[in-house]
Amino acid sequence: MSALICGSMAYDSIMVFRDKFRNHILPDKMHILNVSFLVPVMRREYGGCAGNIAYNLKLLQEEPLIMATVGHDFEPYAQWLSQRGISTRHIMVMDDHYTGQAYITTDEDDNQITAFHPGAMNYSHHNVVPPNEDICIGIVSPDGKQGMQEHAEQFAELGIPFIFDPGQGMPMFNGEELLHFLDLASYATFNDYEAELVQERTGLTLKHIAEKVDALIITLGGKGSRIYTGGQCLDIPAVEVGQVLDPTGCGDAYRAGLLYGLMNDYDWEVTGRIASLLGGIKIEHNGTQNHLFTLSEFKQRYQDTFGSSF
Repeated sequence: MSALICGSMAYDSIMVFRDKFRNHILPDKMHILNVSFLVPVMRREYGGCAGNIAYNLKLLQEEPLIMATVGHDFEPYAQWLSQRGISTRHIMVMDDHYTGQAYITTDEDDNQITAFHPGAMNYSHHNVVPPNEDICIGIVSPDGKQGMQEHAEQFAELGIPFIFDPGQGMPMFNGEELLHFLDLASYATFNDYEAELVQERTGLTLKHIAEKVDALIITLGGKGSRIYTGGQCLDIPAVEVGQVLDPTGCGDAYRAGLLYGLMNDYDWEVTGRIASLLGGIKIEHNGTQNHLFTLSEFKQRYQDTFGSSF
């Protein structure tokens, strides 16, 4: 059985400015802003929500299927996925476009200035959820707007349960559109800020949103997460980590943990803790796809962290 992961694929160019933006941006001159930052440190990482989720799910020895649209520059990323044993057969190459590109400049205060070029991602609706694959669950994560809407409809038509995860794509949808996603989805997951936006745009409380799905998952950063299901609210603790190096991609790692728990029929407390641990491991490493572990090592760390096994 496989998980179909619909979402973005991107190259992340991460640059470090060895100073503070506030020393170079004059508040009273914002209307004529013209600044340049010297960035002696730069690295290029493989990213995108679908790629990150698939990478983490593969570490847990499951079979992720990425469904995404990419550009003519995708070959190095394709080789990386192949090395990791991740299928690319549902990734469509758009020869006239670039793969999604994120350019992120971080200063010494951990502030970020990001420019994102969606490129081929805007054509994600050219892909269709395959009816003849052995897919037990899916996820609709940030992608082109039309693609997200159509993929949610296709999952529902095929009777495949899926997680609705709008993430950075949240601003694209109004209240009516968000309500339609919730009517189609089996599960929904937001961070705390996104949860506020959903409530504001739909006019629903978290309680009423949770009643629309089998489970509503809200991540709270360093405060852990909450899972609303069956009229209950489960508090999932954050995991103590050795060092906080890079939070980028922690949400994607967490969502891979949710998929893993659902694929293996674990209860929500275990599933939430698996997701929390996966996010904690990611934050200890730079980049979104540079952490490594075996499933047995992961299970041992789970035992050490929570005092129980799964």
